[in-house]
Amino acid sequence: MKQQNYSNHRKFYPPHHFIYLPLLIILEIIGIYKIWDDPGNQLIWILFSIVIFLLFYLAFMTRQHYALGLQNRMVILEFKQRYFEIFNRRSDETVEKLRFDQIAALRFTYDDEFKELLYKALHENISGDEIKRSIKNWKADKLRI
Repeated sequence: MKQQNYSNHRKFYPPHHFIYLPLLIILEIIGIYKIWDDPGNQLIWILFSIVIFLLFYLAFMTRQHYALGLQNRMVILEFKQRYFEIFNRRSDETVEKLRFDQIAALRFTYDDEFKELLYKALHENISGDEIKRSIKNWKADKLRI
């Protein structure tokens, strides 16, 4: 990635997103198809489909739950630290007024835009997506997975 911006800021883990999960989806489709195509082994194909679905669900939810939960906590802590560095005061009241999508979007701003977009988030309740679209000088976050 040369320069991060709104259109390319999402990141994928290729083995998970483009191999493992698609493979499970394909196996699930085959299993469901075989339930009607192979009546002699219908129970086996039903069980196969249930197991594949559970593997897919477990893989998706476990990854999402732990990785994103931890990263969300870190994003909030980074916001609090940055707020303190800019305004020289605690951010507890401010954090309580913001939604996570707004806090997460503000990490893509430099300090001058941070102040302006934070004001809009607090007083005009603009969404995280609106904050991202309003950024003129994008500050890349290359560590979020």
